[in-house]
Amino acid sequence: MPTTGERFERAVSIMAKLRGPGGCPWDREQTFDSIKPYTLEETYEVLEAIDNRDWDELSGELGDLLLQILLYSQMAQEESRFSIDDVLDRLSNKLINRHPHVFSDVTAETSADVLRNWEALKAEEKKKRLEAGGDKPVKPTNPESVLSGVSSAMPALLEAHKLSSRAAHVGFDWPEINGLFEKLEEEAEELKEELHQLPVSHGTEPALSDQATRGMGGSPVPCEMSEQRRHRLEEEVGDLFFVLVNIARHLSVDPESALRKTNRKFRRRFRWIEERLRETGRGPQQATMEELESLWQEAKRFEAETAQ
Repeated sequence: MPTTGERFERAVSIMAKLRGPGGCPWDREQTFDSIKPYTLEETYEVLEAIDNRDWDELSGELGDLLLQILLYSQMAQEESRFSIDDVLDRLSNKLINRHPHVFSDVTAETSADVLRNWEALKAEEKKKRLEAGGDKPVKPTNPESVLSGVSSAMPALLEAHKLSSRAAHVGFDWPEINGLFEKLEEEAEELKEELHQLPVSHGTEPALSDQATRGMGGSPVPCEMSEQRRHRLEEEVGDLFFVLVNIARHLSVDPESALRKTNRKFRRRFRWIEERLRETGRGPQQATMEELESLWQEAKRFEAETAQ
């Protein structure tokens, strides 16, 4: 029976062969930039398998994610930048250095203690790299920002979560969650004020469709709107999202995961509605909003009953 190390070395050698002379044309054509979309796709497939509790699928998806790491490392080795050995060494060293409460004599009794130590160690590591010239700050005029290192390339919900978490670690946070709900109401009122400023269609009707204010909702159908007004609406909606992310953070809920689950719930319920309508030879387009709302409530009751 091969060891874990032997299995890993086999995977590394397979990747080297795929990229080498006589290997796979597709693999040999890939670059760091061409592989990026696949990395993101594989990451989301891992998350979906976890949410579905599909453990057999998860092992396969984790393998696909590991494939990305092997491919990046092989390309880097070909360019004499680093190798998979460097990746593993840095990972092992980081795990040891970031867990002094396990591998040294530092005390951390709770998860909160661990996170505080982790952030402090990250900051110290970054400071040492800067002093050694290993890192070039993106903005030399403000290299000490606590928000440094939060990538703007990640999904917006995750970025908001990380930004607010970093700020919270230095005391910039709501002391308790009720303040966040007050802020949510405040931001909602500001959005409503912006909506009241929208132009009207035909001189009398609001610029938003009637469905936009109904139960299941509909897409807003604005009349001609200035770019400045559209920007203001986008800004106010963004503020609402940011407050909701902070509420999730206070509740120790991952906002990205929560929204994905809600998306799946919406898909499930809406498909149930479509099935009921197909039984009558119709589709959603032929149903009234009142009928769709009624079916939506039925879908919710059906889910509740089958879950018992």
